[in-house]
Amino acid sequence: MTISEVTGSDTTLLSGLRVLDMSTMIAAPLTASQLADFGADVVKVERPQTGDLVRKFGTQKDGEGLYWKTLSRNKRSVAVDLHFAESQELIRNIIKDFDVLIENYRPGTLEKWGMAPDVLRRINPRLIVLRMTAYGQDGPYKDRPGFGTLAEAMTGLAAVSGYADRPPLLPAYPLADILAGHLGTGAILAAAYRRERSGRGECIDLAIYEAALKLLDLNIVEYDQKGTEHPRLGNRMSATAPRGAYKCRDGMWIALSGSAQPIAERVLRAIGGEDLVQDPRFRTNEDRVKNVEELDDLINAWCLRRDRDDAIEELSTTGCAVGPLETVASMFENPQVVARESVTRIQEAPGRSVAMTNIFPRFAEADLKLKSVGPSRVGTHTYEFLRKDMGLQEDDIARLRDLGAVQID
Repeated sequence: MTISEVTGSDTTLLSGLRVLDMSTMIAAPLTASQLADFGADVVKVERPQTGDLVRKFGTQKDGEGLYWKTLSRNKRSVAVDLHFAESQELIRNIIKDFDVLIENYRPGTLEKWGMAPDVLRRINPRLIVLRMTAYGQDGPYKDRPGFGTLAEAMTGLAAVSGYADRPPLLPAYPLADILAGHLGTGAILAAAYRRERSGRGECIDLAIYEAALKLLDLNIVEYDQKGTEHPRLGNRMSATAPRGAYKCRDGMWIALSGSAQPIAERVLRAIGGEDLVQDPRFRTNEDRVKNVEELDDLINAWCLRRDRDDAIEELSTTGCAVGPLETVASMFENPQVVARESVTRIQEAPGRSVAMTNIFPRFAEADLKLKSVGPSRVGTHTYEFLRKDMGLQEDDIARLRDLGAVQID
């Protein structure tokens, strides 16, 4: 079934879209996860026994990686060792039934296995292939191993993050990978939209470092036109003031931004009255940026005389852009997060659930649900897939299993 064949009775967004996820770790699998969130049937190909490397990435509980549970939610796990010629033939045989293939092997790997995009698209001209790697399919870095961390470093992102008297700051979470995952989702959906008019698939080459570059659009054009290289400013921004994190009397923090002139004036009025609004040091954004130390001192002193909730209430009622700077633990109790169920729980076993982000964004009519966490066992759905989806007979399945090309859990 293709997108155009989906009937009006379907309540998900991508019902009928079939995705073969042959990727591993974070960035490319996140694209497949988003498609699964939106209702696509995602078949996750894992290596027998070991499975996806993200199963052992980060914090473990009861021998299972916690990130795996959310990153592979709503997917089916099929254990196929693509190093076997029989497995490669298996992929070539089933690719006609899929709309999307996602992979992040090093450039040349699919070609070596006889599964180059042009080969697969000759079998299925409507196929959309997403190839996601650290550096892309060409260029002098293409054969280097890489992760999002190197993308954050190479693009200049780390160089402008942190404080001037400390080393450049790499994010404490997979920022570039997550950005690339979202960009991959948009690229696939754009290709799918064109395919409905043209009947042709696409091969998408997405470099993770290029996704990270999108965070630096302003820096890039400013350097090109003005030669400006901004120092690390901590929580401040060179383009606007006030902007930062401020500690309150009870030891809790707020985040405050006055990026628009009317908002900045409201902040000044709230902490110092009309005289502060007219103070020549703070009259314009340029003035405030120039005198940001003095401005931050005033805001810090004002906050330290109030508890966080009182400070937020007082500033909010005057129209200031202010909010709580939460920890992950306190974020769980944030009333906005709770009201919108932005973090939800999904059952993974009787009497056992796990919290994870909900499906974003919301849609008025589509009925999108989190159905399952990432399959706990490698190859949970291998037999079902080979028997029902592919129509293989028992002796064919047994031969592949005995050969070691597939794992039947």
